[in-house]
Amino acid sequence: MQTDPIADFLTRIRNAVSAKHARLDIPASKLKIEIARILKDEGYISTYKMVDENKVRKTLRIFLKYTADRRSVITGLRRISKPGARRYTGASEIRSVVGGLGISILTTPQGLMSGRSARRARVGGEILCEVW
Repeated sequence: MQTDPIADFLTRIRNAVSAKHARLDIPASKLKIEIARILKDEGYISTYKMVDENKVRKTLRIFLKYTADRRSVITGLRRISKPGARRYTGASEIRSVVGGLGISILTTPQGLMSGRSARRARVGGEILCEVW
């Protein structure tokens, strides 16, 4: 049993990027699909799709993005808010990641958003992770 599926999701992406895989499969959930949507919108992954290989459990397939010289677009991922220590922030305290080169992903009352979108919408929330 997993206690932190978001940390598992980020670790699987980190491992696939370091092994230079083209894609990876992850057990799907609504939260993971929304995180994948934000990563695609921000340009960190090529695309994602739902795969129904077995009818019991749905799988999320993520296609990773690389540059022309086979360097990954994702250089780092970090889990911020953990099940044992939740981290919340207001809209005015959302900080930039790696000098503005990365993004933070937040859960807000308006749904999952990147840090920039949350700042623009003037909503705060729980900081799930940072990607750069």
